[in-house]
Amino acid sequence: MPLRRAVLALPVLATLPARAQPAFPWRPVRLVVPFPPGGTTDVLARAIAAKWQEAWGQQVVVDNRGGGGGVIGTQEVFRAPPDGHTLVLGNNQTHGTNGALIPNLPYDPAGFAAITLVARAPHALVVPAASPARSVAELVELGRRPGRGLSYASPSAGSSSHLMSETFARRNGMNATHVPYRGAAPAAQDLVAGVVDFMMATWASVSALAADGRIRALGVGGDSRFPDVPEVPTLKELGYDYVSGDAWFGLFAPQGTPPAVLDRVQAATGAALSDAAIRGRLEAAGFRVETMPVAAFAAFHQAEVARWAALVRDSGVTLVN
Repeated sequence: MPLRRAVLALPVLATLPARAQPAFPWRPVRLVVPFPPGGTTDVLARAIAAKWQEAWGQQVVVDNRGGGGGVIGTQEVFRAPPDGHTLVLGNNQTHGTNGALIPNLPYDPAGFAAITLVARAPHALVVPAASPARSVAELVELGRRPGRGLSYASPSAGSSSHLMSETFARRNGMNATHVPYRGAAPAAQDLVAGVVDFMMATWASVSALAADGRIRALGVGGDSRFPDVPEVPTLKELGYDYVSGDAWFGLFAPQGTPPAVLDRVQAATGAALSDAAIRGRLEAAGFRVETMPVAAFAAFHQAEVARWAALVRDSGVTLVN
């Protein structure tokens, strides 16, 4: 184009509207669960993914990427494009304790865009139905017997279950060996079978087994007794308040994801969890459903990183990735 014609065309081009960005999501969304199917994180992910899909009119795929205590799946999202189409439902392990436990962790737990809390899951100290321990004190006594020794399960090395169980055993002078699994479901199955002696499990992962009489709860976490097992005392009232904390689950995106996308995901999650049927089903399963605005969850996450790092020190647990 001759120079004069090109110059004259500039004002015309300047008045053309910029190409509008497509509304999020403009393609299928992948929600990574960094643990195997059937566990507590997976249950939550599938509940909200179904409602997202309805609201957005886009396919939402729950992708279970278990292994490495949540490291494998979490690092995939850490490296994903920051456009909101690859998200992770993390927890206090993937975005808390792993940073204090694993040298050379291939992602930064603080290097994600926080979206919202999804739920908390109080723990319970549980034993197989055939266990001779009928109380926490009796379990402690069994673990102190010379030559006896106990084993305890956890969903993975470095999980809140592992840290609290180890702290419990250490503080009470018990001889207890850790047996890590790849998820809450297989750990609970071996607990039922008597392969392991006890487990500090999220109530959401074992409440159905307790209702069926296949396991027995000796104590529950939190400040109050659980409505479905009101006869079981809290660990706090028994004097074990140092192992009465909750696990938590939250949504994260790669750092640099646009704030408008984070807000859209947060709003869709809040709407999904306000659905009476979904909320009722999750609460009946032992979850305490709770969401937060983006900024509030970012502050919550920062505080939780510090809190779980302190519990790591107290437990004495160390891991090598």
